[in-house]
Amino acid sequence: MITSALKKICSVTDMLAGVCFFSVMALVLANIILRNLLKMPILGTVEIVGLLTSTGLGLALSNCEMKDGNIAMDVLTERLPRKAQKVIGLFIYVIALCFWAIVVWRIFIFAGTSYANGRVTATASIPIYPFIFILGFNVFCLCAVLAYKLVCTVKDLKAGFGKPAREGKEGSK
Repeated sequence: MITSALKKICSVTDMLAGVCFFSVMALVLANIILRNLLKMPILGTVEIVGLLTSTGLGLALSNCEMKDGNIAMDVLTERLPRKAQKVIGLFIYVIALCFWAIVVWRIFIFAGTSYANGRVTATASIPIYPFIFILGFNVFCLCAVLAYKLVCTVKDLKAGFGKPAREGKEGSK
């Protein structure tokens, strides 16, 4: 149940990330065409592109982690026994979860102060707090995925420790 809900949230945020990146592409193209043909560039294009790009990257984080799309240093651990790999993975998930939880906390603080101070972009005067709140929500989703993977790793380790050692190939003949 939790797995399917988390996967659904991740797929929706990934789809929204695609919308952000498509919007960036369409905005840049429209700006180039309007600037060259009609001599009327779109006001605040650089700011809007920056906001949409950062939002799109934030939206894609959780789905990328859910699909194991992030970079892993398997070169260092691939020759270790499976159980050692799981233990190392456990520590990595704990560290990553702690780090990203602090990031979520600080993002929401920054979003709140940006809202309270009325912080806007320089040229187009677009309020930035909604984009910061969206980023905070998406990093929270990343934390949820990391917590889910941490729980799965703990379950795998518990199951592995409870099983008796398997005999080698020669012993099974």
